[in-house]
Amino acid sequence: MAMQDFLNNVKGAALGAAEIFVPVLKESKFRETGVLTPEEFVIAGDHLVHHCPTWQWSSGEQSKTKPYLPADKHFLLTKNVPCYRRFHQLEAKGQEKIIEIEGDTDGGWVDTHPDGPGQDSSATSAPVMETAQSTGGKAAAGAADSDDDDDEEAGDMEDFLDSGMLDANDPGTLLPTTVKTPSQSAEEEGIEQTRTYDLHITYDKYYQTPRLWLIGYNEARKPLSVEQMYEDFSADHAKKTITMESHPHVSGPPMASIHPCRHAEVMKKIIQTVADGGRELDVHNYLVIFLKFVQAVIPTIEYDYTRNFSF
Repeated sequence: MAMQDFLNNVKGAALGAAEIFVPVLKESKFRETGVLTPEEFVIAGDHLVHHCPTWQWSSGEQSKTKPYLPADKHFLLTKNVPCYRRFHQLEAKGQEKIIEIEGDTDGGWVDTHPDGPGQDSSATSAPVMETAQSTGGKAAAGAADSDDDDDEEAGDMEDFLDSGMLDANDPGTLLPTTVKTPSQSAEEEGIEQTRTYDLHITYDKYYQTPRLWLIGYNEARKPLSVEQMYEDFSADHAKKTITMESHPHVSGPPMASIHPCRHAEVMKKIIQTVADGGRELDVHNYLVIFLKFVQAVIPTIEYDYTRNFSF
């Protein structure tokens, strides 16, 4: 994966330089294109902090201040999020299924939570999806085996939409649902090596969307190595959708980040789907949906959930 890491670093540096020349979005284009202005990012962040107090605003380092964001609200932060299992343990327990998506020629999408958090069998069916078993045991080629990085990279919001987790007639399907408590998870799975993660959500000026960052720690609160963190991420997304890059507001070693290049495109589809169901998706709910779909990429990290949201 050395070549992939090199390409990721080159892309990150190029985008960082390009961001300097991208003007700050002033007028709302949320409904038209699915992007956010910095002001809308703050609105969505305030809504998340109000309903889910484990999330808090951070100012970041003074030397990395961005003039288009409030001084005390540069990114959102939650700490000590438990991670009881490695991703390969989900695979070993059969907690994946291959979902074929109509028109998908890449072999399907790996659903890491077919019966887990955020999944309601009565509300997640979608006419364009079939399980591998129902189609005669068709196997997925696996996104991780593809050499086409552009096709692989950051399609997770679209996977979320195509998976049927969004039901325009049921606003509850937009919202995170309660997952097992830490004590239940540890007891049921028998995992001894509990890890924790700090999660950050920043505003990406280039893509004009939120971006998630992660840093992991062992039981002694010592930072995990890069390879150890990749053990906790979906194997189909590690080193493609999830890469190690420099945090825009905090100095230190590179952090894991979920690339945002297609977030706006698919958020637009979600807005339209909700509208087709006779409802309206407000911008303050953006981060609620963001945290729900990103669980497919980091299925072992059990960050805080709440149902107390509405349109």
